[in-house]
Amino acid sequence: MTDQRDIMPTHQQNGTKRKRVIIAGIVTLVIIIGCVWWYKTRLSGQATTKPADDGMFNSGAIPVKVEAAYSGSFVKYAKALGTVNAYNTVSIVSRVQGELVKVLFTEGQQVKEGDLLAVIDPRPYEAALEQAKGTLKQNQAQLQNANSELVRYQKLIKQDSIAKQTYDSQLALVRQYQGTVLSSQAQVKDAELNLEFTQIKAPISGRLGLRQIDIGNYIKVGDTTPLITITQTQPISATFTLPETQLPEVAKHLAQGQRLVVEAWDSSNTQLLATGIVETLDNQINTSTGTILVKARFDNSDQILFPNQFVNIKLKLATLEDALIIPTDAIQYGNKGTFVYVVNGDKVHLNYITLGSSDTDKTVVLSGLNVGDKVILEGTDRLRENTKVEIIGSVSDLSDKSKIETAPVSEK
Repeated sequence: MTDQRDIMPTHQQNGTKRKRVIIAGIVTLVIIIGCVWWYKTRLSGQATTKPADDGMFNSGAIPVKVEAAYSGSFVKYAKALGTVNAYNTVSIVSRVQGELVKVLFTEGQQVKEGDLLAVIDPRPYEAALEQAKGTLKQNQAQLQNANSELVRYQKLIKQDSIAKQTYDSQLALVRQYQGTVLSSQAQVKDAELNLEFTQIKAPISGRLGLRQIDIGNYIKVGDTTPLITITQTQPISATFTLPETQLPEVAKHLAQGQRLVVEAWDSSNTQLLATGIVETLDNQINTSTGTILVKARFDNSDQILFPNQFVNIKLKLATLEDALIIPTDAIQYGNKGTFVYVVNGDKVHLNYITLGSSDTDKTVVLSGLNVGDKVILEGTDRLRENTKVEIIGSVSDLSDKSKIETAPVSEK
């Protein structure tokens, strides 16, 4: 079969090729026009937004947030991690053996000194007491009879009616019975004590723990398991360590009879749990840590502190009056020392400063600033000497602030 293209005239073939070229050219032109239109649209959009950006920084000023340095009172604290301890802890054990017949307390309750807690079966000890009393009466009767005989012998010996040896023997018998009576009296007291010990009473005031022995158990003297434990929590103490560098200041205050205030805060350092005073210092420094142990006392009237609880301790060391204070966030650190950026007019200047006591929010400045100087808090990453700045927001007017800052601080 003959191919149609082989018998097609030459001029028709040329016409078909020209149509293909024209169509390809049209498609290419459309693509080019579309690209040009997209590019111009993009440039137009950038041109539209550019004036707004230029308007924001047309002056070349960097926006910053500032706060004024002010003069005020500043409380200086030492911070430490402390452990709460019961003022006294007593494990209640029986001083006599026998069956536990009564338990008169509730676990966890608050008790006072002398409260009856439990009872050991008293009957054996009541019998022992009666027996001791009976023996005492018997011995007292013997002593009384011997004394009567001695009185009679004294009359007879004056009359030389008896031998002196007989008198001496009777005198010795009287003294023997006197000793027997004393021994019997001691046995009575011992029996009375044993009977009294069947009533187990609280030796101190405090909070009871969990009961370790149930009713019906036979308790022996010397058992290592206590019936219950009492912890004295009013008052309660806390111990913590301070570096030896702070010891002279603390010791000086205590030697002068001053009461150093201690605050106990929760583990997150957000809630004040209790306020107390320093009670004493340990008698030596721990050479391995360079610290000294401090004991503080808290009234704990609301029972918020528990033995073995961990607390954050803040020890008030001093109140700095008329201190120059700035926000801690304004402080910068460089190769040449500590500095802040200060705004003067619309320019920024770098001031090197000497720091005093500090905390997470406020810092005392010893030199390098004056009251009212506006220090920069935010926007410091692009600042240099004489950089032009623009203050955003209002400047906090804190130069006349008179309240005492109560945040904890540490000595730099």
